[in-house]
Order: sequence, then structure tokens, then C-alpha cells
Amino acid sequence: MKPHPILRALLASLFAAAAAAPMISAAPIAWAATAGAPSVELEARSRALQRAAASVVGLRSLAVDGARSSSTLGRARQGSGIVIDQDGLVLTIGYLILEAEQVLLTTDDERTLPARVVGYDIASGLGLVQALSPLRVEPAPLGVSGKVGQTEPLMIASGGESGAVSVAQLVSRRPFAGYWEYHIDDAMFTAPPRGDHSGAGLFNGGGELIGVGSLFVSDAAGPDQGRRPGNMFVPVDLLQPIVSEMRSTGTSARSHRAWLGINCVESDGDIRIVRVTDDSPADEAGLLPGDRILKIDGAEVHALAMLWKSLWAGGSPEREVLITIQRDGKTQTLTVRSVDRIKTLKRSQGI
Repeated sequence: MKPHPILRALLASLFAAAAAAPMISAAPIAWAATAGAPSVELEARSRALQRAAASVVGLRSLAVDGARSSSTLGRARQGSGIVIDQDGLVLTIGYLILEAEQVLLTTDDERTLPARVVGYDIASGLGLVQALSPLRVEPAPLGVSGKVGQTEPLMIASGGESGAVSVAQLVSRRPFAGYWEYHIDDAMFTAPPRGDHSGAGLFNGGGELIGVGSLFVSDAAGPDQGRRPGNMFVPVDLLQPIVSEMRSTGTSARSHRAWLGINCVESDGDIRIVRVTDDSPADEAGLLPGDRILKIDGAEVHALAMLWKSLWAGGSPEREVLITIQRDGKTQTLTVRSVDRIKTLKRSQGI
């Protein structure tokens, strides 16, 4: 387990941060009013945070040979995961286990154990793996992401040999549209940033898991709030409605969605393609990097969120999608035959 003195120092920082700002009544933990909290309370919170930190394990994976995702994520991937039940179920960020054929988990006491992929949810970006040997790790209790206030001090914990804990603050909560055909409505953004964010756990002061680390961002406070580096976390609330479905089917119904195979960026209302995946529907239709997307199925789009939501809501995952673009000053409409994203993912035999 992570050294107790480190967590006591962290807890002292959390209490000090709590004393410096007004608390929000909806927060799940009633923080002490001053840094001089009673020793009994300090010990109880210390134990809760110690358990939370110890529930985070290191995770290494190797994608199957020929995995499409290896071109952007690499074949070998490394990050963290959080143990969430007594049977060794581990929650992580999905891109770490996307198309994985091998998964290894490393505990705080330096044991390395094999695991198998249980499920990957394209809609949320969350992934589940199951340890194949007893982890002997106390699971983290799941909190409620939606109740966390922006003044509440939080803890980020990563796992593995270089696992670490630090204090963080929720600086914004807002929709997030990724360049890789991804969108969630209530992403959590924290500061200061952590480089080891992939699959890291975000915990409230009671040691409850509230988010899973996904990205480094330069605008944690918001796109119009100036540069403030931080991390984006996927709220754990997105797991609760789908965890049973993921365990039984390996994904969720919402993950069966249209996929084109483009990466796009948004700037001042313009959406431009920056990358086209080889042999994807977009590649076959003739879309190119640099194309400016004007419309999808005849409807104008001025934001990534509009583009992705229109794509997914437009009908069957496998259908003809009309993409109107501007290229070299000329406007043209291309027909793209979208595919079900789930069907494009390779899996190891037996998974």
C-alpha cells in the first residue's frame, strides 16, 4: 500500500484547502471547518483515502496484431485501473484496453497478475477488465460524480510502480467533444494536471471513486477562460446504468453507433478534418485531411458536438451519410457508407 505518511500529508492539504473555501452543501463529504480537525476524524479520513489509493492498480496491455487502434495509441499501452468489487473487477479508461489481447495488473505490493477484457463502452469511453487471479485488494466504493462541488478538494491516484497521489480541484464540468468521434455531456475537468492520468482514479474526500482519468487538456476551466492546464475525467455516474450490460455483452447498446473514421478539430465555428483512418468509410469515400465539413445529411454543423450527435442520431449505424465539404474553395457532397464502430474492433480469440 502507498506510504501512510504521504496520505496523512495529503489529507492535511485537503483539510487546509477545505478551510480556505466555502463548502457546498450537496458535497458527499462534510469537511471539517478548519485544518485542525479532531484526530479521530483525521484517522478515519486517512484510512478511507489510504484504501482509495490502494484500490488503484497499474495496468499494461498489448493490442492484438493488426489492431487499427495501434496506429494512434500504440500496440503497448500503460496506465491505471481502479478495483471496484471484491471479485477483482477493474474499471479503467477504455483506450488502454481497446483491441487488447493481453492485460496485466500491478498492485501496490508489486504483484503482477493477468487479467481479461470484460467490456469496452464506446459511448462513455470506460472499460472493464477482470483479474484472473485473486487481487486481494479492497475495492473502492463508487461515489456520485454529480454531487461534487467545484470548491471540494479531491484526490487523484495512479497505480503501478510509479503510482502517486495528489490533491486536485474540480475547475469545470461541461460537455466534451473529442476529435476522434467521441462526446459525453458531463465531463469533469481538474487542475493541476497529472501526466499519469490514463485510467487514474479521482476520489472525493471520503475515498469514493467519482471519475476515471482520460486526457490532458490545456483549457480545464473552459474554452473561453484562458489557458489552464488540467485533466479530463469521465464521471463514474456513466458506469452505473451500463455495468451489468457491459459484463454480459462486452459493451452497451449505445455503443452501436455510426463510425466514419475521421479526426476533426473545431475553430471559430469551422470543422476541419485533420486525419482520415486508413481503409475507413471516410477513406473509401474520398474525404481528405484539410476538408472543411459544412453539413451532414443536409444539416449545417458548426461544432464537433453537433457533428457527432447528428451522425449518431441520423439512423442505423450502417447507412449512407451525406457529408458536404469545402475543398480548395469548392463545395461538394460525398456519400460515406458508415459502419457500426463495434464491428470494426478486433478481439483476441476467446474474448
